[in-house]
Amino acid sequence: MRRRLSLTIVAMVVAALVFAGLATLGLTVLNSVHQTQAELVLDAKDLAKGIETVVATDRHHDSLKVLGTTLGLLNSPLKLQGEAVLAITPDGSFVNLFSPGPTLTLPSGLSANLLESNLQAFVVGGQPVSGRIGRLAWAALSFSPPVPVAGLQTIVVVLTREAPAGVGAAAEWFGLASLLTVIVALVAANRLGHRIARPLQQTEAVTRRIATGDLEARVPVTAQEWPELVSLANSVNQMAASLARAQGTQRQFLMSVSHDLRTPLTSIRGFAEALSDGATTDVTYAAGIIGSSARRLERLVTDLLELAKLESGAFSLHSGTLDLSDVVTQAAQAFEPAAGGLGLSIELETAATGEVLCVADPDRVGQVVANLVENALKYATSRVTVGTRRISDGWLEAFVEDDGPGIPWADLERVFERLYQSRLSAGRELGSGLGLAIVDELVKAMGGKVRAESPTGPNGGTRVVVVLPDASSVSG
Repeated sequence: MRRRLSLTIVAMVVAALVFAGLATLGLTVLNSVHQTQAELVLDAKDLAKGIETVVATDRHHDSLKVLGTTLGLLNSPLKLQGEAVLAITPDGSFVNLFSPGPTLTLPSGLSANLLESNLQAFVVGGQPVSGRIGRLAWAALSFSPPVPVAGLQTIVVVLTREAPAGVGAAAEWFGLASLLTVIVALVAANRLGHRIARPLQQTEAVTRRIATGDLEARVPVTAQEWPELVSLANSVNQMAASLARAQGTQRQFLMSVSHDLRTPLTSIRGFAEALSDGATTDVTYAAGIIGSSARRLERLVTDLLELAKLESGAFSLHSGTLDLSDVVTQAAQAFEPAAGGLGLSIELETAATGEVLCVADPDRVGQVVANLVENALKYATSRVTVGTRRISDGWLEAFVEDDGPGIPWADLERVFERLYQSRLSAGRELGSGLGLAIVDELVKAMGGKVRAESPTGPNGGTRVVVVLPDASSVSG
């Protein structure tokens, strides 16, 4: 990866240099042509002025011969590629002054059509005409000497010169500078590639270890790295930590389930063997223990299956408008015999009928309240309070409160984990230990929220609150 990154950076630098070189060369040539074109216009003006002066001075001599001599003298210092001296006849055609004939002789690269298209400018006189054909620049200027040349009044001087390439020694310097730039780019790319590739390679190695089960692997993070690489490393480390916590939670859950399965199985097996061996004569008592243990096993297995369905989304909700107070009251009253058997009481603080209407599944709401009441009976000292109320526009609240030892503040977020047990009290043997986890999943599925509060009074206690949307807000 480091080599590929370095080569990519160097290739980009070389491509940029090539592009810059070609663009510079093109612009230099274009500028050279324009500059040559401008110089030819000035040379044509100077030449015309010089011819006018010489012809005027030597007006008693052959003007055509004087013109030819003047051009011969000026050709070398002007560095002309080609030149032609033309005259415009009265009928508007061009003729060569030095080699008259039916065919017009022009400098190489020019055509008669080019001059004829600018005939009007030549007739007016004094206005130079110029252009370029590739790197060949040309300029033409018409003037009227004081003495007619070969009997013709309007003379046209045509000059051409090929523009220089415009690079010369600069190309050598550009090549040297490019070479040095590539060397510097190679060194910088090597260092940059090392700085980028090394953290990525470390991250790849750590993710491979995590994939093989090493959840203690971490990507080393240093302050000198780029923020993006540090963020990537921190994300991988956080993922590994989350997986480690999840694995620990899963291991603890399996251990707790194994323990909860082993205890009733031990009772069933012990009393079954006692009955088989005739070690006990109280058949009714033994059958009661076996039945109670079997029901406990059945409840645990049922709750495990229920929780699996909830987490996978493989369950159904039959929502409708319901009176939250009615559902909560019925679910709580079903536990009054069990509470009386434990020496506890259940108190109701529900709102008036019709005041707390929500859209939810009545069976699932009843299941939520039942799980909360059953959990409260495990830890209550004397009473369990169940109630409902409207807390704000759009939201209703159902709560179950006990007067038990309460839950430490640090554990309030963990009470909805599977098989959570309070550290303050072991609690009575009621339920499967999965009730609050099921409550959490059900409430979320119905669009609500659930939280635990503790302590709620001077003697501790725990309050679990379920918040559900108001029917009016849902329908609106």
